[in-house]
Amino acid sequence: MTYFHLFLAFFFPNILGYGGGPSAIPLIEHEVVTKYGWMTNSEFSELLALANSLPGPIATKMAGYIGYSVAGVTGSIIALFATIAPSLILMLVLLNLLYKYRHSTRVKRLSSFVLPAIAVLLLTLTFDFLKTSYNLNNIIPTVLLVIGSYFALEKYKIHPAFVIVTGLLIGGFFL
Repeated sequence: MTYFHLFLAFFFPNILGYGGGPSAIPLIEHEVVTKYGWMTNSEFSELLALANSLPGPIATKMAGYIGYSVAGVTGSIIALFATIAPSLILMLVLLNLLYKYRHSTRVKRLSSFVLPAIAVLLLTLTFDFLKTSYNLNNIIPTVLLVIGSYFALEKYKIHPAFVIVTGLLIGGFFL
């Protein structure tokens, strides 16, 4: 029964918490502290502070920790699955709908509006990163990293993960 309660404690807050992890936190807190009593308010506050200090989605970090503390590794897996299940289910349903109606003029029109918006958002993000890099590291390291990354990805077809790790190492050692 504990596994079922763990699933419910993380499934409902994440399906009702529109806007991602931060909007689901009060709902998770209600389930974990008030409803099931797995933690006190102060323990939950400390967990929230710790989860905020680590990289990645906050809801999954909290689910993993709470699930583990309540029911071990299996509890952690169940809580993590319950956290990502709403998004996973909705993505599968929406992708099936898009695939089913992919030849529809409305879906094609939707794609024609969405794809340029995504491109503009990614371009804006890229320019923000370049501006930040320029402000912190000057122009020469920024240009060298951009050109080096471009050639590594496009000319030499190096996997993006290796390019990212190399950029992190260069930044860590030289910048």
